[in-house]
Amino acid sequence: QVELVESGGGLVQAGGSLRLSCSASRRTLRSYGLGWLRHAPGKEREFVSAISRSAGSTYYADSVKGRFTISRDNAKNTVFLQINSLQHEDTAVYYCAASVRLVTVTERQYGFWGQGTQVTVSS
Repeated sequence: QVELVESGGGLVQAGGSLRLSCSASRRTLRSYGLGWLRHAPGKEREFVSAISRSAGSTYYADSVKGRFTISRDNAKNTVFLQINSLQHEDTAVYYCAASVRLVTVTERQYGFWGQGTQVTVSS
């Protein structure tokens, strides 16, 4: 069982930045592909970004390319999501997730999820 805990969400003005973090306390994340997904009000949950076990490969949804950066520190058992140039459309609950696959952009292939952290972008 992998327990993931996200942090770093909050209320930010459009154009601002946030850095989300996700850590696991009981198991190493080194063996998991990691990702961030988000759930906006009135919409289905969607893939945002993914990173492979060794951080050699990263993937992004088209809507966040050039603004979001995913990274991981396996020594600290943590994955990050740097969010720049925030837009109102980025308002959502952001979830960290882990997959036994090397890396995946497919939601159903993530078997472990955090509780989510709220990001709200104000005009």
